[in-house]
Amino acid sequence: MTQIHETAYPRLKADPTTQEIQDVYTLTSAEIEFIDQIAKRPTARTAAFLYLKLFQRLGYFVQIKDVPPVIRQYILFQTGYPRPPKFEELTRFDRSTKRIPVIAALRRYLDVRPLDNQGRAWLEHISETAADTRHVVVDIINVMLEELVHHRYELPAFSTLDRLAIQAREKIHEIHFASITNQLDPKVKTLIDTLFKVNTGEIGSAWNLLKREPKKPTNKETRSFLQHIRRLQVLVEQLPKPDIPVPKLKQYRYVARSLDASEMAELKPHKRYALAVIYIRSQFAKTLDDATDMLIRMLQKLDNQARTKLAVYQQEQLNQTDRLVSQLKEILLAYRIDGDDRQRVEAIGSSLIADVDDLVAICDEHLAYAGRNHLPFLLQPYKALRAQLLNCIEIINPQSSSEDDTLIRMIKLLQSLRNNRHEIIQLPLDGYDENDFRWLSTAWKKLVFCERSNGNIVAINRRYLELAVLYAIREELKSGDLFIQHGERYDDYREQLVDDETLKKELVEYGIVTGIEIEPTTFSQKLKLAMHEIAETVDAEFPKNTYAEIVDGRLLLKKPPSIEQPSGLRQIDQLITEHMENISIVDVLIDTERWLQLNKLFRPLIGTESRIDELRPRVISTLFCYGCNLGPTQTARSIRGISRKQVAWLNIKYVTEDVLEQAIVKVINAYNQFELPNYWGSGKHVSADGTKWNLYEQNLISEFHIRYGGYGGIGYYHVSDKFIALFSHFISCGTYEGTHILDGLMTNTSDIRPDTVHGDTQAQSYTVFALSHLLGIKLMPRIRGIKDLVFHKPDSGNKYQHIDRLFTGDIDWQMIETHLPDMLRVTVSIKLGKISASAILRRLGTYSRKNKLYFAFKELGKVIRTMFLLKYVGDIELRQLIQSETNKSEQFNGFAKKLFFGSEGEIAENLRHEQQKIVKYNHLVANLVILHNVVGMSRVLKKLQSDGVLINQEILSSLAPYRLDHINRYGDYILDFRRKVELLNKDFRILDFESYT
Repeated sequence: MTQIHETAYPRLKADPTTQEIQDVYTLTSAEIEFIDQIAKRPTARTAAFLYLKLFQRLGYFVQIKDVPPVIRQYILFQTGYPRPPKFEELTRFDRSTKRIPVIAALRRYLDVRPLDNQGRAWLEHISETAADTRHVVVDIINVMLEELVHHRYELPAFSTLDRLAIQAREKIHEIHFASITNQLDPKVKTLIDTLFKVNTGEIGSAWNLLKREPKKPTNKETRSFLQHIRRLQVLVEQLPKPDIPVPKLKQYRYVARSLDASEMAELKPHKRYALAVIYIRSQFAKTLDDATDMLIRMLQKLDNQARTKLAVYQQEQLNQTDRLVSQLKEILLAYRIDGDDRQRVEAIGSSLIADVDDLVAICDEHLAYAGRNHLPFLLQPYKALRAQLLNCIEIINPQSSSEDDTLIRMIKLLQSLRNNRHEIIQLPLDGYDENDFRWLSTAWKKLVFCERSNGNIVAINRRYLELAVLYAIREELKSGDLFIQHGERYDDYREQLVDDETLKKELVEYGIVTGIEIEPTTFSQKLKLAMHEIAETVDAEFPKNTYAEIVDGRLLLKKPPSIEQPSGLRQIDQLITEHMENISIVDVLIDTERWLQLNKLFRPLIGTESRIDELRPRVISTLFCYGCNLGPTQTARSIRGISRKQVAWLNIKYVTEDVLEQAIVKVINAYNQFELPNYWGSGKHVSADGTKWNLYEQNLISEFHIRYGGYGGIGYYHVSDKFIALFSHFISCGTYEGTHILDGLMTNTSDIRPDTVHGDTQAQSYTVFALSHLLGIKLMPRIRGIKDLVFHKPDSGNKYQHIDRLFTGDIDWQMIETHLPDMLRVTVSIKLGKISASAILRRLGTYSRKNKLYFAFKELGKVIRTMFLLKYVGDIELRQLIQSETNKSEQFNGFAKKLFFGSEGEIAENLRHEQQKIVKYNHLVANLVILHNVVGMSRVLKKLQSDGVLINQEILSSLAPYRLDHINRYGDYILDFRRKVELLNKDFRILDFESYT
């Protein structure tokens, strides 16, 4: 049964404070007058007072015997009786029929009604509706409570709500499972059942093989994984598409993912088949995305190899280049001699160091690779990967998201030429002519078109054409011009955008909330005016700006002065370090978990109530295991009484990314209640930055990072100006970090609500600036290389006295106005959760010649970025603020990594969802330590103040919670629940000490 304290069901405190009693249980004159009308006898009158005030607090009529004495005595004191009725008299009245008319009168006065048969039927419907999108009984109960209060119903007994919630959840499960299972024929059911059988001599089962993920995309692994996709495809074609709400579908996937073959086989048939169908279809969608990633990774590998070979070639050909330059000089000197043309020709001929044809051949070879042209070096490595690249294209079967189907025709040509072994192919091909190849870039045309006659192309190089098509497919998959049907990350994003009716309905409220004009002409006019005003202000103040100057038409910014530390800061910081309690990392987790009751968030994914007796120790051990990267085996060695299987089992059966995010939000909300973080920031700013985490090479997300070196992935964090991390995500090293910069703000559910985001140089793109503006978010990244960035004028006719040389571009305002409705459709879709900001930025962050929306966002981005750059140039304090905020992200990255001390900081998991969970585990542990540090720092600072140490606001603002000197990370791992723990009151201020379990 669900515990009442886990829900929002109202209950009485055993020991309320005097202030709380006075605020809640004080009678008004109107209430006393009403009670005097309905009850004359002292016992009935006193009971009526109790019923009234307790109902106002609870929403239901409580029995008098359950009222804490301190509350009862306060209410009795207000009745005016020198000798109020005794407790025994009140309880007898409470059990008698005399109670009924009093309760009925109070219901009329309070305008509430009891839950009758009609109300119960209504509540059952509410519970079933809630259960259709929620999985946890507590959440369903809370929805029912909210609706009961809204519709003026008296709250029924908690057991009634609990029973209704469980019944509703099970009923919804049965409906969903039956809807899927009833569509399966007996042959498919038999086929699904075979997935859960383990044949003698074989390792694992077909069900566990379904969960496989691609490793490093070698030829062998690619071939094997594509065969796996084909087997899945055959299976998926026989399965129905579930018509289930997305939250429920997501939960069912989590459940199926956590179960092995034997556990699936033990389920009831309809549940087993339904979960299998849902998981198989979701795995198929993931594998299509994985195949697309493998295609992109293999092409990137080809590119890297070709560029490396070009560099080696150029180094090797330095002597040849010297010879050619020397020959050119001899020819030029010969040409300069005095004499007629015949004498000059003879002089030039005598100066040649080799045969003319040989020299021309050397020049041709050199020119083929001139201008860093690495494309000719692609041919050799392409031969080894050709078959797998073409297999990937065949499997993913890209579709066009625009009316331009040129590349789809080229894909068909690619498939028709697959078995062709001729290097040179004569034109025209069946159904294709020269016009079909106009999309090729100049560099590719030089290689693809190998023979011409009378100015017309008559032959093409097959291998170069294949490479050109493959590279075009890669770019259009990134930009969204091509999509993968049935995929998840590479699907058609247009289908996720809101329809016209929804857009019209939401636009007005969207404009009010964000402050964005929704009428195109007004939108562009206001932007143009704001842009001109900023430019004029910066221009007028530019002569006084000692930190910016224009030299030879290029903008130079001087480094802003560093902010001096307040006097006494170092001494206070040292005192804090000395007075902080020396504590084990495990004790930190115990303290913070007990403050926040995090164990309540960890429930079985399958939906049953928790069956673990010692859940709290298991939760803390799991946080320690994965958040500090010890791994289950080492954790079992380090903490007595916990086995490896217990730790790993809880992670699989209880923990998802969503659960960890809920825990992170709970920590953030607790942290935000303290006074100290308010000295560090307002909560309105957040900085985004990534840091590399080491990985094994044998997984698809692991890539070699040029800047950091070594294989790994990127942990991408949004860190509040209050120093605590709000959001985390795990991405590959090749992913453009800027595409995820807005996700954190759009998915943030914590009490800290930033509206300004700072990022590194990857946040400088036009599309990120444009989308953030339309979402009502201020983007203020740290700018590097500003001298190479383009400033755009609001109007070509505008002239500025001092900064006019900065501007080298204009704005196409007509394009912005024309496509504003389409851009607003995107932003409204993001606001409504139909699509993520990163999903859009992945498409719009890559150049697209077909997608007009890309050009519109780019044009708007020119406006918003120029306005920001002008402010960046003219406001030295803004630059200092951005530098300060981005430094907090870098400090958090270092802090989190120090807590990830196990296994030399290398993530040992190869499954992506487990990698993402580990990054969130570490994020959660880092936030718990930050919270614990703030509690300790607050206590020390109060003690120092009481001892007469001078501490001012300037010193407090310069402190930070990233402290580890007092925490023992490398030993003494004992789960000690008998130690004294600081209690926190409702405001999260330190109250007193008490030993509790």
